[in-house]
Amino acid sequence: MDIVLKLRELRRLRGYSQKDVARLTGVGEKTISSFETSARIGSMKLSQLSKLLRLYGFTEEQFFSRKIEELFDPDAIKKRSREEQLIANLAELPTAARAALLERFELMLDSALTVSGPASPSMRLVEPRHGRRPAA
Repeated sequence: MDIVLKLRELRRLRGYSQKDVARLTGVGEKTISSFETSARIGSMKLSQLSKLLRLYGFTEEQFFSRKIEELFDPDAIKKRSREEQLIANLAELPTAARAALLERFELMLDSALTVSGPASPSMRLVEPRHGRRPAA
C-alpha cells in the first residue's frame, strides 16, 4: 500500500474531512489534497507527515509497517505465514521480553541443528551468539 493511499484511508478512518485535518494540524487544505492525490507527495516534509500521523493516532514506525495495511485489509492477517505472524508478534513485545525470547530461540535452534546433523549454509537462519555452534 502506498503512502498516498495510507494517508487518505487514515483520514477517512478517523472521520475527518480535509478541511478538518487542515484546521487541526496547521497543514493547508490544498496541501493535504495534493498529498492525497499524489500531486505533491514527493515534496511532503517530515514535519507535515508527523502532524498528520499524530492527529490520526499513529507513529511513523506504525505508518511504514505492515501492520497498518492490516487495518485496511482484514484478510491480510490470514495471508501471513506462520513465521511472519510470529515475527510480527515478537516485534510488538517490549525490548527486554523480545531479547529474552530471541536468546531462547537461538538456543532451541542450535539444539535442533545439532540433532538434525550438520546444517548446510542455506539452512543457517541466524549466526549463533556468544560463539556457540552446533556440534557436528
